[in-house]
Amino acid sequence: MAERPFILFWEVTRACALACKHCRAIAQPQAHPDELSHDEAMALVDKIAELAPPMLVLTGGDPMMRSDIFEIISYATQRGLRVALSPAATNRLINTDFARLKEAGVVSMSLSLDGATRETHDRFRGVPHTFERTLQAAQAAMDAGIQLQVNTTLAQSTLPELDGFIELMNQIKPDVWSVFVLVPTGRASLEDLPTAEQLENVWQRLEGLRSTLPFAIKTTEGHHYRRVLMQAATKGGQPPRHLIPTRDGKGVLFISHTGEVQPSGFLPLTAGNVRTDDLATLYRTHPIFVQLRDDDALGGKCGLCEFRRVCGGSRARAFGTCGDMMAAEPLCSYIPAALRKG
Repeated sequence: MAERPFILFWEVTRACALACKHCRAIAQPQAHPDELSHDEAMALVDKIAELAPPMLVLTGGDPMMRSDIFEIISYATQRGLRVALSPAATNRLINTDFARLKEAGVVSMSLSLDGATRETHDRFRGVPHTFERTLQAAQAAMDAGIQLQVNTTLAQSTLPELDGFIELMNQIKPDVWSVFVLVPTGRASLEDLPTAEQLENVWQRLEGLRSTLPFAIKTTEGHHYRRVLMQAATKGGQPPRHLIPTRDGKGVLFISHTGEVQPSGFLPLTAGNVRTDDLATLYRTHPIFVQLRDDDALGGKCGLCEFRRVCGGSRARAFGTCGDMMAAEPLCSYIPAALRKG
C-alpha cells in the first residue's frame, strides 16, 4: 500500500441539499467558488488513473450537484478506473436515470441510513422525506444492477437503534452494510462519541451475526472490528474474508473539492494540492503518509498491540480527540498482550 492507495475518495463538490447532523464536509447549498473546474477535474482523472487505485469513490457534499458528474464518471471509466458513487438521497437523485449511471460506469453506490425509522433518519439528515427517498434510491440502484452499500453512523444518538438497523438491513439486503464509527470532525462532536465498551459490544454482536446475514459487514473508522474477527477465528469462528488492513493514509487517500490531498476525509491534514503537486508523489513520499503507514510508529497501546498491522486504530479519531494522529485509538477497550504480561 506504499505505492498506491487501495481506495481513493474524491470529494467532487461540497454542495448538498441536505443538512446532516454529523456532516464531515459541513456541506453547503452552493458549490465553493474555488471548486475544481471541469478542465481541472478531467486532468485529475488522468492523474488518478496513473496512480491506479482499485476503487475510486466520487463523494461530496452531493456529487450529483456537479453538472458534469456523468462526464467525470464516463471518463474515469474509460481510463480504467472502477467508479463508486456516494450521492445524497434528494429529489435530484430520485429523478436521475439509474440505468444511465450504470451505463456511464458506476459499479457501486453507497447510501446512508442513520436512523432505523423515518422519524430518526430524517431528524439526522435535517430534511423531511430523506428516509423514503433513500429506500427508493436503494431499490433503483439494485434494479439497475449497481452494487449497493448502505452506510450507518454509530454514535450515542444512533446506538439505541442497533436492532432496528439490523432488521432494516435484512429487509433491504444490500451487498454491504458499512458501519461507520463517528469521528469528531466537521459537525460531529465529542459528546456524541460512543464509548469503547459500547463499541466492543457492537463488534461482538456483529461478529456473531455475520454468518447468518444476507449481506457483508464492513466498518469505516472502526478498524478494531477486524481484531474481533481475528480473535473469533482463532476460537473456531468463521474466518474473516477479504480483510484488507487499510486506515487513514494507509491504503486510503482523499482529495477535497478544492484539490487538497489528505489521508482521509476525516483526518484534515493536508499534504499538498493536486493543482500544484504530483498526486502519486504526495501519497508515496509525503511525511504525513509515510508516518501513517508505519505500524511501529503508533503511540500508546496501539503501538504495543499484536493486531496493529491489521487494525492500527482510527488515526482520524485519535487526531480529533487529542490532536495527535499517531495516538492510541480512544474507543478501543482491548488490552494488548504485551501490557497484560506486565
